[in-house]
Amino acid sequence: MQADSDTAPQSPRAAIHPLTVRIGHWINAFAIVIMILSGWRIYNASPLFRFEFPDGLTLGGWLAGALQWHFAAMWLLAINGVVYVLYGIFSGHYRRSFFPLSPRVIVREFANTWRGRLSHQLGSYNAIQKLAYLIVILLGVVLVLSGLSMWKPVQFQGLAALMGGYDGARLVHFFAMAGVVGFFVIHVTLVILVPRTLLPMFTGRAPRAHASPNSEP
Repeated sequence: MQADSDTAPQSPRAAIHPLTVRIGHWINAFAIVIMILSGWRIYNASPLFRFEFPDGLTLGGWLAGALQWHFAAMWLLAINGVVYVLYGIFSGHYRRSFFPLSPRVIVREFANTWRGRLSHQLGSYNAIQKLAYLIVILLGVVLVLSGLSMWKPVQFQGLAALMGGYDGARLVHFFAMAGVVGFFVIHVTLVILVPRTLLPMFTGRAPRAHASPNSEP
């Protein structure tokens, strides 16, 4: 005899991260790390400011090698990013995960963070997380557009002109990269501080006691 749906035992683990989101997340992470390290080697070949990145933190060995790594990771990031964004829009993932988001809620969450009361529930983003993810998605778009402006300044001269020419595009690219690095550092730090958030990004599931009731199906 089949148990009534109201009394049937529930799985002790809830689904919180769809497979597409998990795959996209790890591909993005891999591509971004490659682009950052190879980008630092490219920067060292012609620094914008009076500092260089330590050779041990760069990838490519020399300018040509770094460019090869950078472009390979760029195509991976761009293709995966398009798939990830389209999925997020048409599946409703972005709508469910990142909205609604209001300035008042953001200010309140920053105040809670200052008091050491930042809210966090697996499968649900607080206002600061929503804002950070939206910003890093925009930064990714800026990185690709500014990178195209530097790679093909003649073919994409209109785009390059919007960024102040080749030199302006370099500055835009550098500061967008700095923003992504900042996000990456904060993101990894929070994972270290709250390690239970890591495993669900592999399995897609988390204990129901820690999962949001609004987790994705």
